[in-house]
Amino acid sequence: MTADEPGTLRSEPARRFGLRVTALFAGTLLAASLFGVVLLLVRAKNSVVHRWDSSVAEHLHRFALDHRSYTRVMQTISDAGAPPAWWAILFPVTAWLVWRRRYRLAAFVVVTTVGSSLLNRLIKATVGRARPHLVDPVSAAGGASFPSGHAQAALVGWGVLLLVFLPYLPDRWRRPAIAFAAVVVLAIGYSRIALGVHYLFDVVGAYLVGAVWLVGLTLGFRAWRRELGEPVPEVSEGLEPDGPDRPVH
Repeated sequence: MTADEPGTLRSEPARRFGLRVTALFAGTLLAASLFGVVLLLVRAKNSVVHRWDSSVAEHLHRFALDHRSYTRVMQTISDAGAPPAWWAILFPVTAWLVWRRRYRLAAFVVVTTVGSSLLNRLIKATVGRARPHLVDPVSAAGGASFPSGHAQAALVGWGVLLLVFLPYLPDRWRRPAIAFAAVVVLAIGYSRIALGVHYLFDVVGAYLVGAVWLVGLTLGFRAWRRELGEPVPEVSEGLEPDGPDRPVH
């Protein structure tokens, strides 16, 4: 072994960390760019976007009118992603983290979820897109349409829950947990379109801005831990490794 090999070995984790951060940053930049494009197209009332949105909305609305049991299932899924349901989940999670003295992680949960909600409201007020107007609607919702608050909250909320609890799951359960969360997020977004309270591009925009927000804050949290000299696990392993609780100084 040459004299410089130990240094090379020691720098390998830092190199891998840099590559992962670069890849995540590139993905975030791409999602942000796509969201910007979608936002501009929606604001400009682009004909292609309008045609897609109208076609999907009308097709699903006809199906919903002919299948009332389907509509009830969609409403149940949608209600599961409503703000009251998320507060009922995230408040005890935050309290549990504070009780375990994971103060920084508790702050991450609060800032990420509350900030996402405020960002959604800001974009809605800026764009001011009206919700679908359908004959004989099967559901109703108030406020602006773009981006979907339910879809954005689902992506950010489930992402936060995975980042918090993955360290406590056995390795064999992590991929199924991620897959389950992805299915639920997609189901909630789909339910909003199926109920006729959002257009297709409302949900697409919500997923894009939610992903940008979640990944951006996750990168910031990981960089913070690294600056403090603390272990930075793989994103697929959560934000903080499981271990003895300790106060944050």
